[in-house]
Amino acid sequence: MAINTDVKSVTVTEDGTAYGARARVRAVAFVTNGSAGSVVLKDGGSGGTTKIDLATPATTDFYHSLVPEDGVLFETDVYADLTNITSLTVFYG
Repeated sequence: MAINTDVKSVTVTEDGTAYGARARVRAVAFVTNGSAGSVVLKDGGSGGTTKIDLATPATTDFYHSLVPEDGVLFETDVYADLTNITSLTVFYG
């Protein structure tokens, strides 16, 4: 049985809380800045549990990644830790 919710999005350009409540992350899209880096999404702030960890290539480009099934559940909040990322859009529901 699928979970049906409205999907919303938020864009961030630096480390911090992308969404401040319980949510399921359905997809991410990001722009890299030419150096290898990462997109790390944590549940519970900067010291929270890592739920999504994506290595990014040393290019300047746009990438997106869909999360399978019902997404990844973040119980507290969605905190973004960005390394060499110009912008990150988180799709959640």
